[in-house]
Amino acid sequence: MRAEVCRDPEVFRLLGAEWRVLYGRCATATPFQSHAWLYSWWLSYGRPGALRVVLVRRADGTLVAAAPLMRAGGPLSPLTQLGGSITDFTDVLVDDDCPEAVPALAAALARAARGTVLDLREVRPGAAAERIYAAWRGPRRRLPDSDCLELPAAPMEDLLQRIPSGKAQRMRAKFRKMDALGIDTRVVPGPEVPAALDRLLTLHRLQWRGRGVTAEHTSGRFARHLSRAVRPMVERGEAMVTEFRLDGAVVCADLTLVSPRLAGGYLYGADPALRDRKVDVAAMLLRHGAREAGGNGRATLSMLRGTEPYKHHWRPETVPNQRLLLAGSGAGPLLWARAGAALGRRWAARQAREREWLGRAVRRVGLRGAGTD
Repeated sequence: MRAEVCRDPEVFRLLGAEWRVLYGRCATATPFQSHAWLYSWWLSYGRPGALRVVLVRRADGTLVAAAPLMRAGGPLSPLTQLGGSITDFTDVLVDDDCPEAVPALAAALARAARGTVLDLREVRPGAAAERIYAAWRGPRRRLPDSDCLELPAAPMEDLLQRIPSGKAQRMRAKFRKMDALGIDTRVVPGPEVPAALDRLLTLHRLQWRGRGVTAEHTSGRFARHLSRAVRPMVERGEAMVTEFRLDGAVVCADLTLVSPRLAGGYLYGADPALRDRKVDVAAMLLRHGAREAGGNGRATLSMLRGTEPYKHHWRPETVPNQRLLLAGSGAGPLLWARAGAALGRRWAARQAREREWLGRAVRRVGLRGAGTD
């Protein structure tokens, strides 16, 4: 085994072919670990001089492990994974048939993180990064990160069995209404993906007009990232763009990222006119996702990060992501300080949510009381 650190974005670009081979040999990889996603993200969000992609090769040059990292900004800059806040799952890649790559990558990462902390956010349970965590010889800490909601990749009738019979009957009525309206579905081929993504983002902005939209989803750099990344991902079966048409017009568009084990709805946009026609857009997208995921042998239909109320209608399983903190040589105090700050922020956020909930409850009680005077 030999390790190297890639700091040159052009060399990172040229890694595409062998990265894809390694990606195919790591069963826990998600589409967010594809070369197309990571390299495009770097072009939109990377900082000059910050790239640190750690690679492990056999003596014959075969790539058997990779960790896509960068130096974060700020004091005592930690090493973090490429992908940032727009990426739902981060991970390293390890060849499943090369177990000796795990300690080799852990040792290479320890050298790369000398004097600082390796901060791995949004690590999915069972990810290859957990094997690095287990092999780490220095200080380490595991913290909670975002919650994700997941369903089995099953036919819609099976998913309807998860909810109360009355709700299931109402949902079947909604599906009949969609079918009666004549909404048709079209999966977009690779060459047409950039134009379809433009329509998706336009619908997304329209859908959230006047409400709290995620600002980054309206930015030019995000649009350029999707345009670069998604077309090659579609052509390699790592993503799917679907358009829903009514009377010949695109009224909804959806981007789903897929891997052999998982399909996850990443972003969608819908014309508000669908609400006026009583179309349950979330249910429409879930029905399409269930058809595609279940028909391709995947085990999981993920709703990705976030626990919005509409997702809970289907009684999904909550799967918490993790944050793995690993200290390089001499960086133990930095790790404990970083972990303490992260836990403090989570505590403060939880207190704010609880106060907000209590405030709403008090207002509801007050309104009911006023109504009975």
